[in-house]
Amino acid sequence: MRRAEKAEKILEILDDLYPDIGASFLDHRDEYTLLIAVLLSAQCTDARVNKTTPDLFAMADNPHDMVTHAHEEIRAIIKPCGLAPTKARNIWNLSRMLIDEYDGEVPASLKDLERLPGVGHKTASVVMAQAFGEPMFPVDTHIHRLAARWGLSRGTNVTHTERDLKKIFPKERWNTLHLQIIQFGRDHCPALYHDLTTCPICGWAATKKRIREEARANEALRSKRSGPRA
Repeated sequence: MRRAEKAEKILEILDDLYPDIGASFLDHRDEYTLLIAVLLSAQCTDARVNKTTPDLFAMADNPHDMVTHAHEEIRAIIKPCGLAPTKARNIWNLSRMLIDEYDGEVPASLKDLERLPGVGHKTASVVMAQAFGEPMFPVDTHIHRLAARWGLSRGTNVTHTERDLKKIFPKERWNTLHLQIIQFGRDHCPALYHDLTTCPICGWAATKKRIREEARANEALRSKRSGPRA
Protein backbone atom coordinates (compact mmCIF):
# COMPACT_ATOMS: atom_id res chain seq x y z
CA MET A 1 0.00 0.00 0.00
CA ARG A 2 1.35 3.42 -0.96
CA ARG A 3 1.94 6.06 1.71
CA ALA A 4 -0.83 8.26 0.35
CA GLU A 5 -3.31 5.39 0.61
CA LYS A 6 -2.17 4.64 4.16
CA ALA A 7 -2.53 8.29 5.09
CA GLU A 8 -6.11 8.41 3.82
CA LYS A 9 -7.09 5.29 5.74
CA ILE A 10 -5.35 6.51 8.91
CA LEU A 11 -7.28 9.78 8.73
CA GLU A 12 -10.54 7.86 8.54
CA ILE A 13 -9.66 5.74 11.57
CA LEU A 14 -8.50 8.67 13.66
CA ASP A 15 -11.53 10.77 12.76
CA ASP A 16 -13.77 7.89 13.78
CA LEU A 17 -11.96 7.44 17.10
CA TYR A 18 -11.39 11.12 17.94
CA PRO A 19 -13.92 13.31 16.09
CA ASP A 20 -13.67 16.06 18.72
CA ILE A 21 -10.03 15.97 19.79
CA GLY A 22 -9.99 19.61 20.95
CA ALA A 23 -7.23 22.14 20.55
CA SER A 24 -4.74 21.15 23.24
CA PHE A 25 -3.99 18.60 25.95
CA LEU A 26 -2.52 21.30 28.18
CA ASP A 27 -4.65 23.59 30.34
CA HIS A 28 -3.95 27.24 29.61
CA ARG A 29 -5.59 30.66 29.52
CA ASP A 30 -3.76 32.49 26.76
CA GLU A 31 -0.66 32.42 24.55
CA TYR A 32 1.73 32.96 27.44
CA THR A 33 0.35 30.26 29.71
CA LEU A 34 0.26 27.84 26.76
CA LEU A 35 3.92 28.61 26.01
CA ILE A 36 4.90 27.93 29.62
CA ALA A 37 2.84 24.74 29.78
CA VAL A 38 4.40 23.37 26.59
CA LEU A 39 7.88 24.21 27.88
CA LEU A 40 7.12 22.31 31.10
CA SER A 41 5.85 19.28 29.15
CA ALA A 42 9.34 18.39 27.91
CA GLN A 43 10.12 14.93 29.33
CA CYS A 44 6.97 15.18 31.46
CA THR A 45 3.40 14.00 31.06
CA ASP A 46 0.63 16.44 30.20
CA ALA A 47 -1.29 15.24 33.25
CA ARG A 48 1.58 16.20 35.54
CA VAL A 49 1.91 19.60 33.87
CA ASN A 50 -1.81 20.24 34.31
CA LYS A 51 -1.48 19.45 38.03
CA THR A 52 1.47 21.83 38.37
CA THR A 53 0.50 24.90 36.36
CA PRO A 54 -2.43 26.04 38.53
CA ASP A 55 -0.01 26.84 41.37
CA LEU A 56 2.49 28.41 38.99
CA PHE A 57 -0.10 30.58 37.25
CA ALA A 58 -1.65 31.57 40.56
CA MET A 59 1.75 33.05 41.37
CA ALA A 60 2.35 34.53 37.92
CA ASP A 61 0.38 34.11 34.70
CA ASN A 62 2.12 36.78 32.64
CA PRO A 63 5.76 37.70 31.98
CA HIS A 64 5.65 40.93 34.00
CA ASP A 65 4.66 39.06 37.17
CA MET A 66 6.91 36.09 36.45
CA VAL A 67 10.13 38.13 36.46
CA THR A 68 9.32 39.52 39.90
CA HIS A 69 9.96 36.05 41.31
CA ALA A 70 13.35 34.44 41.84
CA HIS A 71 14.38 31.33 39.94
CA GLU A 72 14.19 29.43 43.21
CA GLU A 73 10.50 30.27 43.67
CA ILE A 74 9.65 29.09 40.17
CA ARG A 75 11.78 25.96 40.57
CA ALA A 76 10.05 24.98 43.82
CA ILE A 77 6.66 24.97 42.13
CA ILE A 78 7.63 23.20 38.92
CA LYS A 79 9.85 20.56 40.55
CA PRO A 80 7.32 17.74 39.87
CA CYS A 81 7.74 18.33 36.12
CA GLY A 82 11.41 17.40 36.16
CA LEU A 83 14.44 19.35 34.92
CA ALA A 84 13.28 22.10 37.27
CA PRO A 85 16.50 24.17 37.46
CA THR A 86 16.76 24.45 33.67
CA LYS A 87 13.05 24.99 33.13
CA ALA A 88 12.83 27.63 35.87
CA ARG A 89 15.75 29.53 34.38
CA ASN A 90 14.23 29.35 30.89
CA ILE A 91 10.80 30.48 32.12
CA TRP A 92 12.32 33.53 33.82
CA ASN A 93 14.65 34.36 30.92
CA LEU A 94 12.01 34.02 28.22
CA SER A 95 9.65 36.16 30.28
CA ARG A 96 12.30 38.85 30.52
CA MET A 97 12.89 38.61 26.77
CA LEU A 98 9.18 38.92 26.02
CA ILE A 99 9.08 42.13 28.06
CA ASP A 100 12.25 43.60 26.57
CA GLU A 101 11.69 42.70 22.93
CA TYR A 102 7.99 41.98 22.42
CA ASP A 103 6.17 44.36 24.80
CA GLY A 104 5.26 41.42 27.01
CA GLU A 105 3.39 39.60 24.23
CA VAL A 106 4.08 36.14 22.82
CA PRO A 107 5.14 36.64 19.19
CA ALA A 108 3.02 35.00 16.49
CA SER A 109 6.10 33.99 14.53
CA LEU A 110 7.81 30.61 14.45
CA LYS A 111 11.21 32.24 14.00
CA ASP A 112 10.71 34.63 16.91
CA LEU A 113 9.40 31.88 19.18
CA GLU A 114 12.44 29.74 18.47
CA ARG A 115 14.64 32.60 19.69
CA LEU A 116 13.16 32.38 23.18
CA PRO A 117 15.18 30.53 25.85
CA GLY A 118 14.18 26.89 26.14
CA VAL A 119 11.86 27.03 23.12
CA GLY A 120 12.79 24.63 20.35
CA HIS A 121 11.09 23.93 17.04
CA LYS A 122 8.54 21.51 18.46
CA THR A 123 7.46 23.84 21.28
CA ALA A 124 7.26 26.78 18.89
CA SER A 125 5.20 24.73 16.45
CA VAL A 126 2.72 23.75 19.18
CA VAL A 127 2.25 27.39 20.19
CA MET A 128 1.82 28.52 16.59
CA ALA A 129 -0.77 25.80 15.98
CA GLN A 130 -2.72 25.96 19.22
CA ALA A 131 -2.47 29.64 20.11
CA PHE A 132 -2.45 31.25 16.68
CA GLY A 133 -4.12 28.65 14.46
CA GLU A 134 -1.24 28.45 12.01
CA PRO A 135 -0.90 25.11 10.16
CA MET A 136 1.88 23.21 11.91
CA PHE A 137 2.74 19.56 12.41
CA PRO A 138 4.60 19.35 15.74
CA VAL A 139 6.38 16.00 15.86
CA ASP A 140 7.50 14.60 19.19
CA THR A 141 9.15 11.26 19.88
CA HIS A 142 5.75 9.55 20.07
CA ILE A 143 4.62 10.70 16.62
CA HIS A 144 8.09 9.91 15.29
CA ARG A 145 7.72 6.34 16.59
CA LEU A 146 4.24 5.81 15.19
CA ALA A 147 5.13 7.25 11.79
CA ALA A 148 7.93 4.69 11.57
CA ARG A 149 5.68 1.82 12.67
CA TRP A 150 3.06 2.76 10.12
CA GLY A 151 5.56 3.05 7.29
CA LEU A 152 4.86 6.75 6.74
CA SER A 153 8.44 7.89 7.26
CA ARG A 154 11.95 6.51 7.33
CA GLY A 155 13.23 9.65 8.99
CA THR A 156 16.00 9.13 11.49
CA ASN A 157 14.93 12.18 13.49
CA VAL A 158 11.81 14.23 14.17
CA THR A 159 12.80 16.86 11.60
CA HIS A 160 12.79 14.33 8.78
CA THR A 161 9.57 12.74 10.04
CA GLU A 162 7.84 16.13 10.17
CA ARG A 163 8.84 16.80 6.57
CA ASP A 164 7.53 13.40 5.43
CA LEU A 165 4.20 13.73 7.26
CA LYS A 166 3.59 17.20 5.87
CA LYS A 167 3.92 15.79 2.37
CA ILE A 168 1.26 13.11 2.73
CA PHE A 169 -1.38 14.72 4.97
CA PRO A 170 -3.55 17.72 3.98
CA LYS A 171 -2.28 20.99 5.41
CA GLU A 172 -5.68 21.87 6.84
CA ARG A 173 -5.52 18.72 8.98
CA TRP A 174 -2.09 19.16 10.55
CA ASN A 175 -3.16 21.00 13.70
CA THR A 176 -5.70 18.42 14.83
CA LEU A 177 -4.00 15.39 13.31
CA HIS A 178 -0.89 15.58 15.46
CA LEU A 179 -3.14 15.56 18.54
CA GLN A 180 -5.13 12.60 17.21
CA ILE A 181 -1.94 10.62 16.61
CA ILE A 182 -0.66 11.36 20.12
CA GLN A 183 -3.96 10.27 21.66
CA PHE A 184 -3.99 7.12 19.55
CA GLY A 185 -0.51 6.29 20.79
CA ARG A 186 -1.65 6.67 24.39
CA ASP A 187 -4.77 4.58 23.89
CA HIS A 188 -3.74 1.90 21.42
CA CYS A 189 -0.07 2.03 20.43
CA PRO A 190 2.37 2.08 23.40
CA ALA A 191 6.12 2.07 22.96
CA LEU A 192 6.81 -1.16 24.85
CA TYR A 193 5.24 -4.63 24.74
CA HIS A 194 2.95 -3.66 21.89
CA ASP A 195 1.50 -6.44 19.78
CA LEU A 196 1.40 -4.77 16.40
CA THR A 197 -0.85 -7.45 14.94
CA THR A 198 -3.76 -6.43 17.21
CA CYS A 199 -3.38 -2.66 16.76
CA PRO A 200 -6.14 -0.86 14.79
CA ILE A 201 -3.50 0.75 12.58
CA CYS A 202 -0.26 -1.20 13.01
CA GLY A 203 -2.16 -4.40 12.28
CA TRP A 204 -2.48 -3.47 8.61
CA ALA A 205 -0.05 -0.57 8.13
CA ALA A 206 3.14 -2.07 9.61
CA THR A 207 5.30 -4.27 7.42
CA LYS A 208 5.81 -7.92 8.28
CA LYS A 209 9.46 -7.11 8.87
CA ARG A 210 8.56 -4.37 11.36
CA ILE A 211 6.16 -6.69 13.19
CA ARG A 212 8.85 -9.38 13.51
CA GLU A 213 11.47 -6.88 14.67
CA GLU A 214 9.28 -5.42 17.41
CA ALA A 215 8.16 -8.88 18.53
CA ARG A 216 11.81 -9.93 18.93
CA ALA A 217 12.65 -6.69 20.73
CA ASN A 218 9.76 -7.19 23.16
CA GLU A 219 10.81 -10.76 23.85
CA ALA A 220 14.39 -9.68 24.49
CA LEU A 221 13.19 -6.99 26.88
CA ARG A 222 11.00 -9.46 28.75
CA SER A 223 13.89 -11.87 29.09
CA LYS A 224 16.19 -9.12 30.34
CA ARG A 225 13.70 -7.94 32.94
CA SER A 226 12.87 -11.43 34.17
CA GLY A 227 16.56 -12.13 34.74
CA PRO A 228 18.39 -15.47 34.74
CA ARG A 229 16.50 -18.49 35.96
CA ALA A 230 17.76 -20.33 39.01
